[in-house]
Parts: sequence; structure tokens; C-alpha cells
Amino acid sequence: MGSAGGFRLLGPLEVHRDGRVIPIRAGKHRALLACLLLRANRVVTVGELVEALWGDAPPARTRGTLQTYVMRLRQVLGEPSSIVTTPTGYQLSVPLDLIDVHLFTAGATRARDTADAGDLTAAQAIYAETIALWRGPALSDVPSEALHRDEAPRLTELLMGLHEEHVDVGLALGNHEQLVPVLRGLTADHPLRERFWAQLMLALYRSSRQAEALEVFRQVDRMLEEQLGIHPGEDLRDLHQAILNGDPQLAAPPPAAPAEEALPGRLPGDLADFVGREALVRRVVELIASEDPGTAVPIVTLSGPPGVGKTSLAVHVAHLLRDRFPDGRLYVDLRGYGLGPTTTTVDVLSRFLRALGVPPQQIPLEAEEQSTLFRSLLTGRRMLLVLDNASAPDQVRPLLPGAASCPVIVTSRDDLRGLIAMNGARRLPVDVLEPAESIELLTSILGSGADGAAVEELARRCAHLPLALRVAAANVATSPGGTVKRYLADLPADEPLAAVDLAYAALSPAQQRMFRLLSLVPGHDFTAEAAANVADVDVPVAARLLGQLNDVHLLLRPSPGRYQFHDQLMLFAARRRAAQDHEREQGDARVRLLEFYVRSVDRCAELLYPDLLRLPSGEPDNVRLPRITVTAQALRWLDSERANLTAAIRSAAEQGPPSMSWRLADALRGYLWIGKHVTEWLAIARYGLHAAHEERDLPAKAAMHGNLGLLHWKLGEFATSAAHYEQALELHRSLGNASAEAGVLNNLGLVHMESGDLASARDVLHACLALKRGPDGVRTGRSTVLVSLGMLAIETGDLAEAHTHLTESLKISTAQGLRGSEATCRNFLGVVLRLRGEPDAALEQLDTALAVTLEGGFREITARILESTAVLKVGVGEPVAALALAGRALDELRESGDQQTTANVLAVMAEANRSLGRLRTADEQFQQALTKANRIGYQPAAARALIGLAGTRRMMGMPEEALESCEKAVGIAVEVGLRITEALGRGEAAAIRRALGDFGVAAEEAAVAERLRRETGMA
Repeated sequence: MGSAGGFRLLGPLEVHRDGRVIPIRAGKHRALLACLLLRANRVVTVGELVEALWGDAPPARTRGTLQTYVMRLRQVLGEPSSIVTTPTGYQLSVPLDLIDVHLFTAGATRARDTADAGDLTAAQAIYAETIALWRGPALSDVPSEALHRDEAPRLTELLMGLHEEHVDVGLALGNHEQLVPVLRGLTADHPLRERFWAQLMLALYRSSRQAEALEVFRQVDRMLEEQLGIHPGEDLRDLHQAILNGDPQLAAPPPAAPAEEALPGRLPGDLADFVGREALVRRVVELIASEDPGTAVPIVTLSGPPGVGKTSLAVHVAHLLRDRFPDGRLYVDLRGYGLGPTTTTVDVLSRFLRALGVPPQQIPLEAEEQSTLFRSLLTGRRMLLVLDNASAPDQVRPLLPGAASCPVIVTSRDDLRGLIAMNGARRLPVDVLEPAESIELLTSILGSGADGAAVEELARRCAHLPLALRVAAANVATSPGGTVKRYLADLPADEPLAAVDLAYAALSPAQQRMFRLLSLVPGHDFTAEAAANVADVDVPVAARLLGQLNDVHLLLRPSPGRYQFHDQLMLFAARRRAAQDHEREQGDARVRLLEFYVRSVDRCAELLYPDLLRLPSGEPDNVRLPRITVTAQALRWLDSERANLTAAIRSAAEQGPPSMSWRLADALRGYLWIGKHVTEWLAIARYGLHAAHEERDLPAKAAMHGNLGLLHWKLGEFATSAAHYEQALELHRSLGNASAEAGVLNNLGLVHMESGDLASARDVLHACLALKRGPDGVRTGRSTVLVSLGMLAIETGDLAEAHTHLTESLKISTAQGLRGSEATCRNFLGVVLRLRGEPDAALEQLDTALAVTLEGGFREITARILESTAVLKVGVGEPVAALALAGRALDELRESGDQQTTANVLAVMAEANRSLGRLRTADEQFQQALTKANRIGYQPAAARALIGLAGTRRMMGMPEEALESCEKAVGIAVEVGLRITEALGRGEAAAIRRALGDFGVAAEEAAVAERLRRETGMA
């Protein structure tokens, strides 16, 4: 309903006009208006109105009395023409979108249609918005037996059905943990609706709480027998048995994953001209896609010499079987035979877990834990894995699923006999093509007009090896005036890969040089910009050369704009490079490539986190950078190059120059923080630290310790984080680097704050501020420490100091265009203003902060602002709006994974549900918030959750339990120094003591709470 006006029937009857509620004091007037609204824009007969108002006992002058009521109602509404008199009755003319009942029924239809269309995320939001229109029982203050007999039950039944459908959508989206407290509330409020009990059992089972799910069944069984003398229905009994049996059909749906073309483990494209191998294809399909796969994981090993087409065959089969594996196909090149290091198990599993929808910050750091999680996620799915270029069984074993529904195709030059002996793999040797197949392949490339005898001879000379055949055919096809006969005159006999030599010899000097130098690239693939820097040519020239090398099959192009080597051709190029290029030229090319990566990451860093202190990078030296001008482009480039950057850092650490390793690791710090790519982050920081140690480079060592400090802080490992930060501080101080020292002090202060050591946090942050104000101090970054001091002042209960720090920080942030810092300032200013009793000013700051973060894409900050706004909405009596904001915050947090903010969001959701009278739901959510806060050692949130839990249990008539929670909260607040939290706890303790009849103690607690409020500046 718009702000101009509206009518609310889903709860007490309310009329809104010009932003205020118009009271309808007379009961008969409310009944009359409700009857007209339920049939808006239609004639309601006098008889229907009489029954609604008086039932079987109308007054003597019924029509006259009804006319009087209509006249008075017109006066109250202020729009006499809206109620029209007709010959048979009355009609209320009003836009339907101003009546909450109409919005509710229309919303229900829209939610169902959206769910039926498959857009469950959008449907979930519509269901929530529609259900939130209810403020209590429909028509609760309307005195009409007829309306409560006919209309209220109809609306309530529609609401119950909508609750059930909403929960079904949430379960389908995998939100079972969040639904448990909601369903506990629904089963408590509607104990006879078995569907809610079934949904609660399923949500508990999917949350790994099988015992609780079974206890719920026993509970509903007892309740039905005691109240109705019956037992649960067939559906509930079947579900109970399925839980006892561990039925796999009850498993949670897989997490939503991105489209397959965007997956980190996406399958390469199939060859358009794939030929032959019919018998081998059939055999692979029989082994991995049997109708009865049994219980063991089907593993097929395709083994054969290099260039024989093992990868092409595996990828071709995987594409053929797309429909057999509806949950997707995962592919990885293990690089077992490449020049550089093999792909690590941690790297592979990290990619696969991201492809399966696991948020980056939830991926374990250790390979064994990753492997366990990977296998558990594949249970109940039908997926195909393609593990390409494995050189040893140990590369494969950690990647094997545990479910027979997820077969594996492995390609290797070796037999991998250990995989056969210990894992039951079936080896299928891949030989060269049959003569007829070779001729078919050559003809598909050269055309049917080629000389048949010459084509046969070319196939024989290439030994029917697919790689040699493709290179030779491409060489003939791209040579001006070239014929197969002329090509054969230059092709040595009995040397299958002589075609590669000829193809290389036919290249121009520039093409040859590019081909050779590209073998220096440490990553899996490369772009025209990377190639341009390797070869020291302009980007358009590099793009043209790459296209020409792809045309003659010396390079592959797996996706637009990205190129890679066949590993055999990379070895060929490397041998040519070693023979033809001077060591200095090779070293210069390598440095140019690494400098390109460093400068490109620096460019992204300037856009994404300009106020994050980084190692100095010096002046750029003729680096060809990608075109990156906005934050979205920066994130896309970093996402696409992340694996290559990790490989470059490792290569620089092991082969030099080592400075490139720590420079890249330092520049990537902000991106890895934003994306929560913890496994890559840990590997990168360790490579950088190792290189810095080896070179005894103190600034680099300090930077890498700072990098690891940030990583462990974000993992909630506060002690490890502080240890790294302390080492970084010692190094920066020995170097006299006040700027870097200040940056580390700020972060260390926040680590102390979140771990509950507020005294240490204050000392460290004031030391940081002193550095930034000192004569040798730092001009940049003052806004950051001022925000930190503002946050600390909020926690310690000095709102005036917090306001001063945050206001100063906001001036700096806006003047310097630091948008992320500005949003953070405004968020905490909103918190301060709310606590001081200035909700309108607080909301203005929060709205501006939200606009800034949405524009800049700062998802983690966005979630914090939504949480702060939700707290404010609860305080001003808008719990429905608060729940909507908290839901949006949780959506943002699924990407960023900020556990501290998640705990706070759960708490505000609990507060909103408590305000709506949903006490059991609130109780469960406060417990969830407390569990999460305790798990990560976030003491301020733990104290706040305990206070919320205490208030909820007091309202539920459990004052003893409430007092226990409240005393724990106050104990934390006093120990840590959280004076605002202590004030709230003391206030709740006073209410609990009054409920217990301890009025003297209650007065003492209330007095302490009031004193703390005055001292802190709270309203």
C-alpha cells in the first residue's frame, strides 16, 4: 500500500491516510467497513450487511440504522463519494492495491506462478513479502460472527497453505538450517497441521539432527493421541520410516551452482570434427554409464602415447553423456606431463568445491578435509569427472568420489597400475587412428578435393597420430598454393611428429619467436595481453600471432580470447627456446610476463581497494595492460586469472625473480579478502613468505606476515592472526616504516576488538592514530583508524567519542573519494545516532551508506548496513520491514561469508520475530546467533544474543532460565568492558527480577542501567 492511504484487514482493522492511522472506534463501523472492503468495487446487498453486523438479531429500524452507520463511516474516511448507494445495497470504490487482503491473494498467485516457472529464489522473496502482510489473526477486532465464520477461516487457510509452500521452496533451495526455528514456531502455533511437523522433521534431518527429527515425530504422535485419540497420518509415518532408514531421497538438494560454462571445473568444448573411435566410445559408455552401476565407483583409464587423442576422446564421451549426468560434469587438467609443477590436490579440490556451490570461505584448507567434503557433496548426485593428464595414481585418489553414480574418466600416458590394483580402474588403451579414420580426419580439414593417394600417404607418414595429422593438415590448408603432394616432399618418413617440425619451419620469424617464448608461461592458459608482454610486442600484434598459431594447430583456443598449449607442443616449444634464444632474452621475457601480472593486479587493486596499504610498485616500464576501468572489469579479470596468478607466484618463488612472488601476493591480498578465496590465499601468502625469507628481504617478510595476519583474522583464528601481525610490526619498526606500522596496528586493534580484548584494542589503535598524526606520520589512511576507534567507542560505550571519530573520518573519506570507507563510516554513524535516540538521522545515514555500497559492489559492507537498518526498524516498531532487511543481508552474506555479521543478523531476526509474538522462532534464532558467536570467539555478539534470549524466555514465562542467560551476558559485558551491552543487560535483568517478585533487586538493576545510559549517552 502506498503512503497516501490503505486498508488493513489481516490483523486488527486499520485505515491509513497521509501517513497516519485513522481510528475507527465503533465496532459496528469496523464490521461495516470490513464487509465492504472484502467485496470492494462490488455491490454488497443490504441483507449481507445486516447479517455481517447483527447476525440473527437485527435492530427494529435496520435500514435506518445501517444508513446512519454508512453516513458516519463516510465522515470518518473523509471521502464521502467512495461509498456509493445503489438500489440494492452499497459499494465501496477503492483501488484494490490499497487493500491488504487483495495484495495477499494476488501475492499468493504470483509466488506460486514464479515457483512453477522454476525461479525459486524470486518465489521465496514473494512468499515472504506476501506472508509479512499479516499482523495477527484476520479481522481480529471486527465484531462480526458472520465474517469470522465465513471470511476469516478462508483467509487463514490460505495463509497456512502459503506458509507450507514457502517452506517447501526454502527446503528446495537448501535453507533447512534457517527454517528450523521458523517451523518450530509454526508447529507450536498450529499443532494440528501435520504438514508443518513433516517439514520440521525434514529440515532437522537435513541439518544433521536426525535424533531431533525422530523426537519431533514422537512428540506429535503423543500430542495427537492425547488431544484427538489418533496417530499421525500416512505421510508423516512414511517420512519417519525414511529417516530411520537414512533414505537418500531425503538428502538436501545440491547448493545452487553457476551455469556450467562459468564453473571453475567446466568441461572443454567438444571437437566439431571428432572422427572414429566408435568401438572405444561404446566401451567407455558401457563402463561408466551402465543402467546398474553397482556400488563401486566406475573408473576408466584411457592410456596411450602423447598426441594420440586421449583428452579429445574423454571430452567427447563426456559431451555425449550430458543427459546421463544431469548434475553436471567436472574437468581438470592435472598437468602431469607439463613443464611446470603439477596441479596440486588442494587447488583441484578447491575448484571442484566452488563448482559445487561451496562458498570460498567455507572450503577447508587441508586436502584431506577437502576430499571428505567433496565426496559428501557428490552423494546422491549424478556427475561425471574427467581427470586429464594424470601422471601417477596418487594424483587421482584424493579426487575420487565415494558414490557409484559419479564415474571417473582418467587420461594418462602411463598405465596407472596402482589405480587398477587398488581402486578397480578399468584400463582402455588408446591407440592411433585406423587408416580410414585418419583419412576421414584429413579430408574433413582439407576438403574432399584433395588427392586421395596423397592423403593416404600423409596419414601413413603421420603414423595416424591425431596431433600430427591435425598439425599437418592445418599446415597444408594455410600454405598459399600448398598441396598435400608438395607438403609430402618436405615431410620426413617414419617420424610421426615431423609434421610439428615442418609446421614450425613454415612460421614467420615473429610467429616462431612468439611460439617459443610462450612456453615460459607458468599458468594453464594466457591472453593476448600476456603474450604481448612475453614477446615485447603490441597487443594487436600479439592477438594476430596467437590467431595464426591457432590456425595451424600449434596452439589451442579453449574459449574466446584465451589460448593454451597441448603439453607435447609446449615441450617442443621449450626445446626450441632453449636452443635458439639467449638466456638473457628468456629471462627478460619471463620478467616482462611477471611484471605484467603485477601491474595488472595493481590496476585492479587501485579500483577495488584504493585505501588498502600495499608494497610500493615503482614506475611502470612499458607494460601492456588489459583494459580495466571499472570495478566489475577488475573482478572479472582477477577471477579469470586467479589460477594463473597463483602459478606465477609459485614460479617466481621457486625460479625467480623472488620479488615478483611477494609483490603479487601482496597486491592480491585485498581481492582474496573480498572473495574469501582462503585456500589460494594461504598458498599464495606462504609462497611469498618463503621467497622473502630466502632473499632476506625484510619489507617483503613484513608484508607477507601482514598478509597471513589478515587471512587468519578472517578465519576467526585471532591468536594466530595477532602473532603474524606482531612479527610484521617488529619488522616495520626495525625498518622505520611508520606508514606500514600504522596499517598493521589498525588491523591488530580490530583483531583485539573482535576477540574481546578491548583494552589492548584501545592501546593499539591510539598508537596507530599517534603515528598518523606525528611529524613523520602518515597522511593517508587516517579515515580507516578513525572508523576503528569509532567502532571501539561504540563497544566501550562512549557515543560522543564515537560520533567525533566517525564524523572526522567521514569528512576525509568523502574528500578523498574513498567510497568503501565512506559507507562504513555512515553505517556506524547510523548506529551511534540510533543509540542516542535519533532514528530519523540514523536512517538518513544508513540509506546513504546503502546506496554507496550498492553502487560500488561492496557486498560485505552492504550486509552490515542492512543489519544496522534492521535493528533500527525493530526499534521503531517495524519488525516486518526488519525481517525483510535481515533476509537481504543473509543473501549478501552467502557470498561474502562474514561470520560476525551473520551472527548479528540472526540476532536481529530473532528480535523482529519476538516483536511479532513469534517467541519460539525468536528463541531458536537467538540460540543460533549465540552458537555462531561462541564458535568464532565473538564475545560482543554472544553477550547481545544472551540478552535477547533472556528477554524471550521471560516473555515465554521462563524467568529462571531467562535470569541465567542474562547473568551470563552481564558477566561478559563487565569482563570485556561493553558498557552499552551491560546497560541493556541490566535493564533486562530488572524486568526478569520483577517477574520473579524480587522488586528490591529489580530496582537496583534498573538504577545501574539508568546510570550506564546516562554515562554512555544512550537515549
